Amino acid sequence: MKSLAQKLHRFLVSEDGPTAVEYAVMLALIVIVCLTAISSLGTAARDTFQSVTDSIQSTTGN
Repeated sequence: MKSLAQKLHRFLVSEDGPTAVEYAVMLALIVIVCLTAISSLGTAARDTFQSVTDSIQSTTGN
């Protein structure tokens, strides 16, 4: 039983767990920022291509 208590104490004192959680939170935030940026760029690109398409269609009369 003393061995279990020592293992539990060592687990609670260890900093490996919190470090892994911090890295996971950082990774999640990076992924969210990347997805937001990609979505924003995609919307801007779609709007640009739609503008070019509309301009070409008005020029050709279609």
